[in-house]
Amino acid sequence: MYEGKYNVPKPINEPILGYLPGSEEKKELKEKLLELKNEKITIPLIIDGKEITTEKTANSVMPHNHQHILAEYYQAGTEEVKLAINAALNAKKEWEKINWIDRAAIFLKAADLLAGPYRSTINAATMLDVSKNVYQAEIDAACELIDMLRFNAYFMQKIYENQPISVRGQWNRLTYRPLEGFVLAITPFNFVSIAGNLPSAPAIMGNTIVWKPASSAVYSAYYVMRLFEEAGLPPGVINFIPGPGTILGKEILIHPDLAGVHFTGSTGTFRWIWKTIGENIANYRSYPRIIGETGGKDFVVAHSSANAEELATALIRGSFEYQGQKCSAASRAYIPESLWEEVIGRMKDAIEEIQIGDVEDFRIFMNAVIDKSAFKSIVEYIEYAKTSSDAEIITGGTYDDTTGYFIDPTIIKTTNPKFKTMQEEIFGPVLTCYVYPDNEFESILNLCNETSPFALTGAIFAKDRKAIVQADKILTYSAGNFYINDKPTGAVIGQQPFGGARASGTNDKAGSYLNLLRWTSPRTTKENFVPPRDYKYPFMVEE
Repeated sequence: MYEGKYNVPKPINEPILGYLPGSEEKKELKEKLLELKNEKITIPLIIDGKEITTEKTANSVMPHNHQHILAEYYQAGTEEVKLAINAALNAKKEWEKINWIDRAAIFLKAADLLAGPYRSTINAATMLDVSKNVYQAEIDAACELIDMLRFNAYFMQKIYENQPISVRGQWNRLTYRPLEGFVLAITPFNFVSIAGNLPSAPAIMGNTIVWKPASSAVYSAYYVMRLFEEAGLPPGVINFIPGPGTILGKEILIHPDLAGVHFTGSTGTFRWIWKTIGENIANYRSYPRIIGETGGKDFVVAHSSANAEELATALIRGSFEYQGQKCSAASRAYIPESLWEEVIGRMKDAIEEIQIGDVEDFRIFMNAVIDKSAFKSIVEYIEYAKTSSDAEIITGGTYDDTTGYFIDPTIIKTTNPKFKTMQEEIFGPVLTCYVYPDNEFESILNLCNETSPFALTGAIFAKDRKAIVQADKILTYSAGNFYINDKPTGAVIGQQPFGGARASGTNDKAGSYLNLLRWTSPRTTKENFVPPRDYKYPFMVEE
């Protein structure tokens, strides 16, 4: 029996460690990098808390040294999918009965473990597995995941506190039930925080999960799963099943007890998921919730009043941090003629200083793209631009996959505002710029709004407030996260809820109460303290 009203501590964002020369965190992380790199591990499936092996395996390799194998992992097949679904459905019977404060305590403990003894392990695993430098790993795998866990617990409490009005003689209540069935979480390679949040956000609301991590990021996801177990997550609440998406997804998506899908990945895959669910809609126990964040063709529009140094810095960071492999990365820029020479000059100077290489060298700004498939796709865009009469490579355009999947930061200038690389998502270190006459600012805003099917992030750079207001109005539906005089990346939990619409997803704002609301099915209860004893109403009395 629980007595008392409990309050989740109001969270503050996790401080970002600096990893400065001589710091304890830098020493500890370097030791952990060496330890993990020199130890090849075996990664099982984790179903109902049990380690499961199969006949099919694959390797986790370092993108910046693709001959180095970090782990061999087992892949799920049809039978393991069935086991995972059954485990989730069975675990739900107890999990949904657990008091919300105990669910919160598990994930709050996970956050504190990650902030403390697990920090160097998760960061090192992230750096080696998906080729992130120390800063990109710290803000993602450590700080953002810690924030996700703490803020979700806090938001859950706030949702439960939201209750309807009760008038005299009755008491009205909302019970926030988990969804009926199980939730499928499909997570991406590029953010460990997202890999941790997609299964844990529905779980904290009382749901149980089948989790399919990205095949190119099983290694880092496995350490997140171990973190949850260490925090006391009961068996079967989250079931970890790496494997081929086309096989696992199809098997899971047609199950009658599918209650929802929490997805981050490509637009094409998300549309396939939606289509598959639609084709099977009559077979489900309830209508599955479909929550997805997909691609982006994120823009920066500069007004002639913008500061060239600030703009150049934003474009360098926004386009090339983590090799442009952020769904929010700046990928197209509209720059006025009066600023172009200064901006591109500053960017060239910066790019000449940028070093690309191994994550263990902390001087490195950029590392490798995730795998051979991504490398090939990005290179095709670069080569297309090289041979086009509508474009020229201003800087970069070079690449090498001998040791790792390295692509130099590349800037394309085009004379065609609807050029292929202005419209299609590349997901790599490639920025395309269109230079426009200063007096065509309004038409450029309209062009920006109409050019891409995506609407994830975007930015306006201007000192002139009228220009900012104009951009804000015209670009209202062009981005779910809109930035004024800032790069279009780096959303922080609790500060800038993240998500976009159009072809960029369902805009359910991961890391906010809006997302958690999607994982609950409210029930209204009306209790009448003094029920009527006569069917007649007062209006029925004649004068």
